[in-house]
Amino acid sequence: MSSKVYTSASPAKILLVDDHPMLRRGMKDLLNLESDFNVIADVSSGEEALAYLKDNEVDLVILDQNMPGLSGLETVEKIRSQGNQSKILMFTVSDSGDDIHNALKLGVNGYLLKDMQPEQVALDIRKALRGELVVSSRLAAVLAQALRTPNLDDIVSNLTSRELQVVKMIAKGHSNKMIGNELGISESTVKVHVKHILNKTNLRTRVDVAVWAVNSLDL
Repeated sequence: MSSKVYTSASPAKILLVDDHPMLRRGMKDLLNLESDFNVIADVSSGEEALAYLKDNEVDLVILDQNMPGLSGLETVEKIRSQGNQSKILMFTVSDSGDDIHNALKLGVNGYLLKDMQPEQVALDIRKALRGELVVSSRLAAVLAQALRTPNLDDIVSNLTSRELQVVKMIAKGHSNKMIGNELGISESTVKVHVKHILNKTNLRTRVDVAVWAVNSLDL
């Protein structure tokens, strides 16, 4: 089930998934203070989240990584395998590089740590709802460094102006179709540009490109 397209004209429907009742209550109270957020449900496990999403549409799922039963990553994988395109944010204490990278590969829209300031959480949620990729600043620097290849900054100079445009749009979370529409080129041409970008940067996936670009380019 896919959620409707989020617009700022209506509050974003949010599902909270965390096994700690106090955290869910605190997050719910905090987010519901914002006029553009509406926490419509909170559950304590990945299994409960999947059951809820079978019958209900949401704009955003916020979930923990370390939970009894299904982990956050396993829950994300099952959500995506069901064709659900709701935005997903990991909100966790886990700063494992593997967890971060795997979450991004599974298609989450952000990875945030629970020690963030409330105001920053709200800002990042809004970015994620707009389709931007968000990662806690402390983690972003670590992940960007892990993705960096020797002389990558020099390699960037070999990217064409069109490829740089595509890189910046990937960093904003745009799909190939969205990029093509904005640039006035076909989706197949965008795919060719993405292939060239990966070859020139020695990065493996468009997610790697997005994370690197957010932290290495002047966007």
